[in-house]
Amino acid sequence: MYRLGLDVGGTNTDAALIDGDLKVFHTVKVPTTKEVESGIIEAIAKVVKESKVDSSDIKYAMLGTTHCTNAIVERKRLDKVGVIRIGRPATTAIPPFTNWPKDIRAKIEVASIIVSGGYEFDGRLIAELDKEEVSKFCREIRGKAESIAISGVYAPVNKEQEEIVATWVREELGDIPISLSHAIGSIGLLERENATILNAALMTTGQTVINGFSKALSSLNIEAEMFFSQNDGTLMNAAYAERYPILTMGCGPTNSIRGSAHLTGLDNAIVLDVGGTTSDIGVLSKGFPRESSLAVIIGGVNTNFRMPDILSIGLGGGTRILENNEKIIVGPESVGYEITKKALLFGGDVLTTSDIVTRLGYAFEDRAKEVEHLSFEFCEKVNDQMTEMLEDAIDQMKTSSKEVPLILSGGGSIIVSKSLKGVSEVIMPEHYGAANAIGAALGQVSGDVERIYSLDKMNREEALTDAKKLATHEAIKAGADEKTISIISIEDIPLAYLPGNALLIRVKAVGDLQYSSESVII
Repeated sequence: MYRLGLDVGGTNTDAALIDGDLKVFHTVKVPTTKEVESGIIEAIAKVVKESKVDSSDIKYAMLGTTHCTNAIVERKRLDKVGVIRIGRPATTAIPPFTNWPKDIRAKIEVASIIVSGGYEFDGRLIAELDKEEVSKFCREIRGKAESIAISGVYAPVNKEQEEIVATWVREELGDIPISLSHAIGSIGLLERENATILNAALMTTGQTVINGFSKALSSLNIEAEMFFSQNDGTLMNAAYAERYPILTMGCGPTNSIRGSAHLTGLDNAIVLDVGGTTSDIGVLSKGFPRESSLAVIIGGVNTNFRMPDILSIGLGGGTRILENNEKIIVGPESVGYEITKKALLFGGDVLTTSDIVTRLGYAFEDRAKEVEHLSFEFCEKVNDQMTEMLEDAIDQMKTSSKEVPLILSGGGSIIVSKSLKGVSEVIMPEHYGAANAIGAALGQVSGDVERIYSLDKMNREEALTDAKKLATHEAIKAGADEKTISIISIEDIPLAYLPGNALLIRVKAVGDLQYSSESVII
């Protein structure tokens, strides 16, 4: 039984086959196509043909994709959204879409309303719902809105009002896609509302991704269970991905981090993913990517759903090198996917970082003649500057001065020095160039919960037990086998600024894939 992992990047689409023992069987890399589906089909066909694996033996297929990220960045393929906030009179001072860039707001917004309702931090009622407010709004946007976003004050603590309003919306608008904020963002209302609106706007794009992947597999006679990469380094089934497409955003770097962990066997390290244009640096903590503790800005919109803690710098295998008045300028411009045409070692006329390391004898030995005219001393100076850029970036991601191992992934890793300050060892594992596809195929599923508990009503242990139970339930909904689920992280933070001895608890549960998990009702 094999797992097929695919990661669609801006330059290349990588595919990897993993066997039943989670060992890498074969990997391939093909150029990403304008019509992404054809590139996926090409990658799958190539990895199956070269590996000589019977397609009927592929039982799981996992996809990591930038579709949703691109849709928001490019302001294309976004649904028109009607927004309902449950929070009057408490939250009327700042309406929905506040501080959104005008262009993306124009693409998404149909109308918005703040209706009566909401909860206190401990789940106590602020105000009752008014069905007529919701019904009237739905009648006004009927035929205009393609999707609905519903967010309520402290909905992650008590989701009941959001679910009631969703029922009323369906009574008026039928089977329209609805995004509920308690399942998407964390406590803060405005950022959680923004993430929910973006999720609602991505419904059609998410469905397109699911349908396209299904079609690609069917065209090659592969009857495999489909899963999609989340941005925390785990997977979700097709039904879950259909409801929460925003969770696929940022999955590329996380796939590289998870793949690097698998290839090296390390649970704690810095991971450096070097592409043609940028280097993405992430932290591997207990086998999973470290999550960002800062607000996440997506397409100019502030959100607060989970994202990996990633630092990107403009240094890659295709980064251009310039010299101005004896000053060496490294990047951030890059030849990107045109490196095989424009770089000196491939017969082009642009000096790149790959040319530098080739002249120094670190890579492409068969093309050394193409760059032998370059000054060795000049190349050493450039390489020193490149190394310093990486050392500074790695230092920013560390939480202590202690040396840590560095795992390389991505095809551009040839430009990285084998000795870096603050790094105990530089590791370039086998199959490092396809670590992202390998990470996509690894196949664990997660569930997260973030809630505020009042310890006046229960003790700390009871609150932790409840949070673990909720996180486990989320993992099961996403496609995890209940028998294999374990809690991998627990964080509890006393909130002195709230009454009632308040405690914020975050829990992550992880389990192995459950076959035929799409039948799970969510």
